[in-house]
Amino acid sequence: MTGPEDEPDDAPGPTEWRTGPEPVGVGPWPGGPEAWPDDPRYDPELLAAGDRRNVVDRYRYWRREAVVADLDRRRHPFHVAIENLHHDANIGTIVRTANAFAAAAVHVVGRRRWNRRGAMVTDRYQHVHHHPDVGALLAWARGEDLAVVGVDNAPGARRLEAATLPRRCVLLFGQEGVGLTRAAAAGADSVVSIAQFGSTRSINAGVAAGIAMHAWVRAHADLDAAW
Repeated sequence: MTGPEDEPDDAPGPTEWRTGPEPVGVGPWPGGPEAWPDDPRYDPELLAAGDRRNVVDRYRYWRREAVVADLDRRRHPFHVAIENLHHDANIGTIVRTANAFAAAAVHVVGRRRWNRRGAMVTDRYQHVHHHPDVGALLAWARGEDLAVVGVDNAPGARRLEAATLPRRCVLLFGQEGVGLTRAAAAGADSVVSIAQFGSTRSINAGVAAGIAMHAWVRAHADLDAAW
């Protein structure tokens, strides 16, 4: 059997499929069915028609389940949670960023429904869980021995830039505009803030989540394992 990781560096592979000035995925596997890899991770429909999904080259033509299974072997031991009180449009962006940084899971707290547009279909590959309220999230985190780190620019918060995030943790964010609820801030093991230097009171929740996740990556991730 052959797969991407056992093929030699000079092995023939798919070429970029261009429909305009920028590449959009890849076309059918070169050489037709006779040349298809003998590997169950590959999807015959994608091999035949091409793969235009938003995935890195390693996962081109792979079945969705195979991609998820491979990511599960590589996920980092941090989680991301966000309070969803008013159908926050930032959750999709947070899911997409969590996928990019291989977070263990994203947890939506409060309303179950969320706007998936910003996720750019990455929610198919990222574990997303729901908790009815902050109390349920905190109880789950305690049961998993995960430290809960609230992220908010509230008085008394420690600067993220000067803090060391726990390796096993949940990064907890509040609703866009209002920040962490009192219950979330009180239940967190610690609260950190992101240093700001302009006139705005706060930054976008999706941006804040990306900054915090990257801080975790800088502190704990094996950068040699990055794509």
